[in-house]
Order: sequence, then C-alpha cells, then structure tokens
Amino acid sequence: MSDGYAILKLDDLGRYPSPLHDGSVLLPLRRTLGFTAFGANCWTADVGGQIVPRHEEDSGNEELYVVVRGRVRFLVGDEELDAPAGTLVHVPSQTTRQAFAEEPGSIVLAVGGTVGEPFTVWDWEAVVVAFSAAEQGRLDEAREVVHEGIEARPGFWGHPYNLACLEARYGDPDEAYSYLARALALSEDDVRALAATDTDLDSLRDDPRFKELFG
Repeated sequence: MSDGYAILKLDDLGRYPSPLHDGSVLLPLRRTLGFTAFGANCWTADVGGQIVPRHEEDSGNEELYVVVRGRVRFLVGDEELDAPAGTLVHVPSQTTRQAFAEEPGSIVLAVGGTVGEPFTVWDWEAVVVAFSAAEQGRLDEAREVVHEGIEARPGFWGHPYNLACLEARYGDPDEAYSYLARALALSEDDVRALAATDTDLDSLRDDPRFKELFG
C-alpha cells in the first residue's frame, strides 16, 4: 500500500467461510482496501463446493461476476454455463444465480451496486470475518474486527448487536448482555425483531438478565 493507491495479490486476502452465504468462502477485498465506490469481493470454494450461493437480488442491485482463477459452473436463470478463467457473467436484479467451483483454487470476483443509487457500506463483511475467526479460535481477532465497526459507526445498532452474538457464542456472557443493552438503546425495534429467533443468543435465554432486557 502507498499514498492513494494499493497493490495486492489475491493470495494476500484471508479466507473466511461464511455461514451467511451457505459456506461460500469470502476473500474480503472491499474491506481490505477500504473501497467504498461499490461492492467488490472475491469468493472461493473447494472443488464441487458453492462459490456463489443461490439467490436473486430484489433491491435493484445488479452484479458482475469475473472468473479470475480456475473454472466455475454458473447457473443463471434457467441456463447452465461453463465458465473458465476470463469469463464475465453479468446478472441483473431479480435473476436467480448460483455458482460452483470446478477446479482447485477457483476464484470469482463479484462487483455490484444498485442502479440509480449511491453505494452504502453496510460492512456485512465484518460479521463474516469476525465469526469465521472466532470459529477458528481467534477470538481476540474477531472482537477487534467488530470493535473497528463500532468505532467507525458509533450510532449503528448492528455492530454492538453482532458483538453480543459473538460473545454469547464464543466468549463472555456478561459482555454479551452489555452489548445487547447498547444495541437496544440504539434501535429497540430492530434488535427485538432479530433477537426473538436468533440462535446465536440461545445460550442467554434462560438467564434472568435476558428477560430483563426483552421482557
């Protein structure tokens, strides 16, 4: 990295299996660069594994997928496509897409944004990175990732809520309650709606403190 620009290799990016994406492995490009113009991330998987989860964008978001390494099998709408390195696949909103790795080391670059709207950084990648690191026993790293999000957006309820979930699953229950209370203070309706069914919080539900928070 240097003043105003960055040069890196795909292999410089970490690998983070994502439960939010049915096990696809995230290479957090946008977050690593601090890139804010549009969404940009890389994905990989073992041979036969899912690189792009089956989904469609219903918010007006369109995406461009670039196979930068290996070979990938795409399913787009009703069509199946063999996509070796160098293939570009453009998928508009409301079109189903999914992709699977066909060769070792296959990597797809996905870029996207919503037509006619400025890009908003929600930093969902921080959740993937944090929970993946915690699952691998790197809890201090996981906490640091979420704390960075809290510092960057102190008024956003999502980061303290995610830190509460992280502590509930892997760390300190007392800290989990503290961050749940903080998230509730920022957006009670959102937190109540998520907490009602979020399995990350199951270890807390029988504690009187949980009932004090949520009634």
